[in-house]
Amino acid sequence: MFNINRFFIVSILTLVSAAGMAAKTTAKSTTKTTTNPLLVNWWNGPHGGVPMFDKVKIADFQPAMEAGMIEAKKAIEAIASNPKEATFENTILEMEKSARVLERTMTYYSVWSGGLNNAEFQEVEKTMSPKLAAFEDEVIQNSKLFKRIESVYNSPAKAKLTPEQQRLVWYQYNKFILKGAKLDDKQKARVSEINQRLAQLATQFSQNQLADEANISMTLDKASDLAGLPQPLIDAAAEEATNQKKAGKWVLTNTRSSIEPYLTYATNRELREKAFKMWTSRGDNGNANDNNKIIPEVLKLRTERSKILGFETYAHWNLADNMAKDPAKAMDLMMQVWKPAVVQVKAEVKDMQAIVDQEKGGFKIQPWDYRFYAEKVRKAKYDLDMNAVKPYLQLSQIQKGLFFTAEKLFGMKFEQLKGVPVFHPEVTVYKVTKAGKQIGLWYFDPYARAGKNSGAWMSAYREQSRIDKKPLTTIVSNNSNFIKGKPGEPVLLSWDDAVTMFHEFGHALHGLSANVTYPTLSGTNVPTDYVEFPSQVMENYLETPEVLKLLTNVKGEPIPKDLIEKIEKTKTFNSGFTTVEFLASAIVDMKLHMSPDTNIDTAKFEKSALKELGMPIEIVMRHRLPAFGHLFSGEGYAAGYYSYLWSQVLDHDAYEAFVEAGNPYDKKTAKKLVDYVFSVGNTMDPADGYRQFRGRDAKVDALLRARGFPVPELKVETK
Repeated sequence: MFNINRFFIVSILTLVSAAGMAAKTTAKSTTKTTTNPLLVNWWNGPHGGVPMFDKVKIADFQPAMEAGMIEAKKAIEAIASNPKEATFENTILEMEKSARVLERTMTYYSVWSGGLNNAEFQEVEKTMSPKLAAFEDEVIQNSKLFKRIESVYNSPAKAKLTPEQQRLVWYQYNKFILKGAKLDDKQKARVSEINQRLAQLATQFSQNQLADEANISMTLDKASDLAGLPQPLIDAAAEEATNQKKAGKWVLTNTRSSIEPYLTYATNRELREKAFKMWTSRGDNGNANDNNKIIPEVLKLRTERSKILGFETYAHWNLADNMAKDPAKAMDLMMQVWKPAVVQVKAEVKDMQAIVDQEKGGFKIQPWDYRFYAEKVRKAKYDLDMNAVKPYLQLSQIQKGLFFTAEKLFGMKFEQLKGVPVFHPEVTVYKVTKAGKQIGLWYFDPYARAGKNSGAWMSAYREQSRIDKKPLTTIVSNNSNFIKGKPGEPVLLSWDDAVTMFHEFGHALHGLSANVTYPTLSGTNVPTDYVEFPSQVMENYLETPEVLKLLTNVKGEPIPKDLIEKIEKTKTFNSGFTTVEFLASAIVDMKLHMSPDTNIDTAKFEKSALKELGMPIEIVMRHRLPAFGHLFSGEGYAAGYYSYLWSQVLDHDAYEAFVEAGNPYDKKTAKKLVDYVFSVGNTMDPADGYRQFRGRDAKVDALLRARGFPVPELKVETK
């Protein structure tokens, strides 16, 4: 996924911009009167300009953000009060020339929020989140500004603009409408109150989740508690114990990268259950970090705001400018896939239960058993032990696979830079070139640590654009939470972690491929149910023969051919589990945000929605509601978690274009993918862009085939 915090920031910066001349004066005046590094222009530094992460202190954030907002307000007022007739150049373009102080500051703020979040920074978040929300509302609700945008939108002169300029006009007009630009004063005031309160609640939700992940862990006292675990996992647990001053013991952190491997390999069923319940209870422990009291208020406020804005539910409001348009379409797609997935789960459970019974286990498969017994089935049916694959999944080798794919498909080369300031010693920086020309920078932050959000994500520190005299290249990052073992030893990933790396790198390639004029439409600034398409199509490339050859163990030996063949045979293995685990979360998300109930009990709703859905008892939602940061740490994926599935339809259909061409790296197909998907950002309707790439709309058939589900036959009616 791309950064949810960044999603919030982009929503401000793409709607709120300052006049270019104001930004220029600001840069001069602020650098003379302050030593705050956040107020210093790094747009013109080395390598196209780099963030000065080494000079930033948390105390710098609030004064810089407040200064940036003051300057932006002045610039916005200058645009709104311009006595000349509104044109694209003096209104839309001037909005596009953002207040650079605020933009730069928010880049740093996003990095600290996602990767360096501590008690001191959390106080800044609590103070600034409602102020930022109020700032956005002030811009949206500026009636003079909106009248000028509306005037450009309705002007006959719009027909003479370039297609990209017309798209930008539509985008700004539509966003202002959806966020309440046409409301009366009383309605605007209430919407602003709601937005500020929602910002506070999102910050609290995120901090609660982070606290449960950072402060709750599981200590293993005996070596026997580690039975079944691969040595790298044992070493990582020992290292964490040392960090927590528990030498001689082993500690599992409350993160997915730590818990899922334990659930997969640990033979101690009682401890698997304990680890599972620790992980799935984040935000649901009845302590000071409990999120159950936050969610109902969030849902109530979202519903109220949606109705004020003229929409039936929050889901209807949120999908209005996405590809799906209507929640019913998203639900229809999810249910098409849900039904065969549940059938597949029953078959998977039958195979696992047979092993339990054969071993005289005397129990029925439970959620903490699924991964463990799935591995036993994999070994029994396919003679594939994923532990045998892991030595070849060195982080360094996976990274080589990423760079190989980027060069073969996109013509990009990555060169590590030294001496570039970073926000943590473990971060590395790469210059990215294409045809010998620098197109951006890539920052890589791979390891878990205290104060860092769990999971994996991509962020854009700066969007590619050509509105300045000197065109700006993009700066993007990938962030993961891999667990390090003993010092000096290679970091070994799971297969799922390797897939995730390709996924997140796909987001980075989307940003690095950007070739547009206006930053608002650049890179990953596309509808939520389209943004995951470029990232998900890249997942396919991990299993290409060319990449698999690059995956070597510490001796430099490649994956044996017979192991590759076994991996190929298991491509659809456990697809019922992975699909149901995800879809349960996506469907409950949509049901929540389509519910007319304004007083929702979180636990009861989750339970009843899953029962109504027919959720297999052997699986839980991938993200239970009290820890569902996609939905409640911001609004980036609220009523939008379905977007992963929507994008997967595009992803599998698109990859089949390469299959049909006879080569996953077919140059002609790759060029069309770049020209109509990766490089165009939001300069055209995504559906149109996809049609130009594929020659038709996407079909769900490829997704069903990829998961091993039956593809319904097309019925032709005859009279």
